[in-house]
Amino acid sequence: MLGNMGNMGGMMKKVQKLQEDMAKLQEELKGRTLEATAGGGAVKVVVNGEKQLQSVKIDPAAVDTDDIEMLEDIILAAVNEAIKKVDDMMAQEMGKLTGGIKLPGLF
Repeated sequence: MLGNMGNMGGMMKKVQKLQEDMAKLQEELKGRTLEATAGGGAVKVVVNGEKQLQSVKIDPAAVDTDDIEMLEDIILAAVNEAIKKVDDMMAQEMGKLTGGIKLPGLF
């Protein structure tokens, strides 16, 4: 019985260390930025690791006052792609810590 308690204590220390490492990694990833483009480069967006939009660049040639909906769709596509890149980056980096085990609610 005591042997099992020792194993439990060791496992709890590992879990605590993993939690600390994940918190550090999440903080580091918040500072990273990712870029995505859409419309053949007509729109370029940059988001940070917290999925906050940092910048939007629009090629003036993409601005057609007769077709604003097209530009809106291109912007949406670029933003959604950038957010997906953040999710993928988080999953990949967290996977390195967890050995590929997906932990619900973390990413």
